[in-house]
Amino acid sequence: MLHRRRRTALCIFAASAAALAAAGVVISAGAAQAAIGCRVSYAVSAQWPGGFTANVTLTNVGDPLTSWAVTWSFSAGQTVTQAWNATVTQSGSSVRAANVDYNGNLATNASTSFGFNGTWNNSSNPVPTSFAVNGVTCTGGVVPTTPGTSPSTSQPPTSSPPPTGSWPTPTGQVSVNGTISVSGTFDGGMRRYCCIGDGSQEEDQDPMFQLASGATLQNVIIGAPAGDGVHCSGPCTLRNVWWEDVGEDAATFRGSGSPSFLVDGGGARSASDKVFQHNGPGTLTIQSFQATNFGTFYRSCGNCSTQHQRNVVIRNVTLTRPGSTVAGINTNYGDTARFSGITIVNDPNRSMVICRKYIGNDDGDEPTQVGTGADGTNCIYSTSDITYR
Repeated sequence: MLHRRRRTALCIFAASAAALAAAGVVISAGAAQAAIGCRVSYAVSAQWPGGFTANVTLTNVGDPLTSWAVTWSFSAGQTVTQAWNATVTQSGSSVRAANVDYNGNLATNASTSFGFNGTWNNSSNPVPTSFAVNGVTCTGGVVPTTPGTSPSTSQPPTSSPPPTGSWPTPTGQVSVNGTISVSGTFDGGMRRYCCIGDGSQEEDQDPMFQLASGATLQNVIIGAPAGDGVHCSGPCTLRNVWWEDVGEDAATFRGSGSPSFLVDGGGARSASDKVFQHNGPGTLTIQSFQATNFGTFYRSCGNCSTQHQRNVVIRNVTLTRPGSTVAGINTNYGDTARFSGITIVNDPNRSMVICRKYIGNDDGDEPTQVGTGADGTNCIYSTSDITYR
């Protein structure tokens, strides 16, 4: 099965559901006791005649995992045609999604996401009602095991799963004295990297990570102060990166030509201004991400000295107020922002602006706001793409 993601453009409606549960593995001989458990959520984020896109998030609420495989059965003849961030195989109605080389290690309270495109019968596309992880039926909590035994699939959980939006627990701490340059893939093993800068909004702070074109940063917790976060010099991937306190910006995307940037999984909090700053050209995709207490989640630079058309795809994210704006774009440069599977929390009055439109400039002046909301050209979404809870 392919691991690359293919963006699906046609989308009639979105629906979601979650199955929360626990599962585990048999511990190795010699270990006294291990607590094992997980939480699995499954969401149909897009559906059209004959096809659909689904996203699955696995959260480990037990002891650290070094590999995982999520299994379930479809009940209405659905089939998987393409997958990303997991190796997915199917036999009849039974589906198995196993980790790939970069996301097998899962620390306690850490999450990872994968997704797939599939087919359905145009009549019914029910969410699977039962999941298993590493061969053990999910039961909703954490199950202790002893050497030489398998966890009971009927044993009740010994503890409740953490609340929705819980953050990963660092596996260790790394002291940072200056910018870390990354080429190729940098895997932090879910350690906390700290600290750089003064935690202010000063624009001239150094980044904690500087990614070369084509680099990947993954499984990292960025502590505070975080300086100017992460800088991408060209196409880059940020996978399962968490910002405990954003400070200036979580990540800034630059480059030339038509680069593609991907933020896949992770979360950010306490961004008094922006979370993601897009200064160069190209397309940024942000998926399976969560953020809370921010000004603007994504901003296409409104007054950079060199301006470009920029595109952003924001899908399957959870944004918790306080927060002012999901995306700010410049219509005069042809920017586009596409939204799907957006969940907004703690916004009973629906005050958060989904898409804010500006007239940008290249002389450093504050850009002029010219409108908000979906228009089918620059800001692209429908009411079914936004969920409030």
